[in-house]
Amino acid sequence: MDLIVPRPEGLYCPPGDFYVDPWRPVSRAVITHGHSDHARRGSEAYLCQRDSVPILLRRLGDAAVQGVDYGETVDRNGVKVSLHPAGHILGSAQIRMEFRGEVWVASGDYKLEADGTCSAFAPVRCDAFITESTFGLPIYHWRPQGEILDEINRWWRENADRGRASVMLAYSLGKAQRILRHVDPEIGPIVCHGAVEPFNAIYRERGVALPRTLMVSEGLNKKQLERALVLAPPSAAGSPWLRRFGSHSDAFASGWMQVRGNRRRRGVDQGFALSDHADWPGLLQAVEATGATRVFVTHGGVAPLVRYLGQNGLDARAVAVEYGDEALEDDPPSVGQAGAGEAP
Repeated sequence: MDLIVPRPEGLYCPPGDFYVDPWRPVSRAVITHGHSDHARRGSEAYLCQRDSVPILLRRLGDAAVQGVDYGETVDRNGVKVSLHPAGHILGSAQIRMEFRGEVWVASGDYKLEADGTCSAFAPVRCDAFITESTFGLPIYHWRPQGEILDEINRWWRENADRGRASVMLAYSLGKAQRILRHVDPEIGPIVCHGAVEPFNAIYRERGVALPRTLMVSEGLNKKQLERALVLAPPSAAGSPWLRRFGSHSDAFASGWMQVRGNRRRRGVDQGFALSDHADWPGLLQAVEATGATRVFVTHGGVAPLVRYLGQNGLDARAVAVEYGDEALEDDPPSVGQAGAGEAP
């Protein structure tokens, strides 16, 4: 029996009678992480890693959410379910399912390089592995994050010296906090959009050290704004909210920026190839580390990864899912959460 099968509602575990990251409402959902393409509204009960609980409650509203620690086992109709670090964002997890001696792992989204804002990816041995392939092409090979973050600091410092604000467009949950964790706050003030600041608070509450951040409504003067690093979601590009920063330099932080044409299409001054997903070598390394002989490939560069794995002796297959819409990660603040004038 396959422990996970695709259904119209999502990836279903028949013996356990639950879904992993369902895209339609179900009775019981096990959630890998809090991005909105994986954690959707309407299900009756949710299980997630403990650090994901406040993220899911913010995203889902008044929902029944149970949090467990990494490695803690929960029994679902005889299926032993446990969650293990995925290294993607705070609380992100791989779902391990064991039934009658067979082990399956659904990875959700993951990256292998530790970033200091969440538990680092931990490979889990299994018989079958369900992997993302967002950047499942050999052209995607990330440089060390330290080099990229040094470039971000240099870009900000050069702009500040010229009296121009530095606007960094980055997804409000995960990417923004990763950048915050590593920028140099001595360069100038850090201003966060109303979609970013509530997630900063969650990260801080869970013990992640972030520098002081401000909302633009806190009355910064012209000189301060000219030296500021501004973190905002991609939806803020070209918005009236950005006009208060005057003439500024803008940038976008995403793995898609490794392809030069994507920066032109975004219409930004700078592109930084900083991703919270595994690159091509990372995907191959993760699959190998599991020891799985069966691999199911979901959203992204599915066909190239399936073909490569099959040529290397694995039983690899594509699985159609409704994940991967990064725009869903770019949520506006909930009612009552944004400061005055902070809505997108």
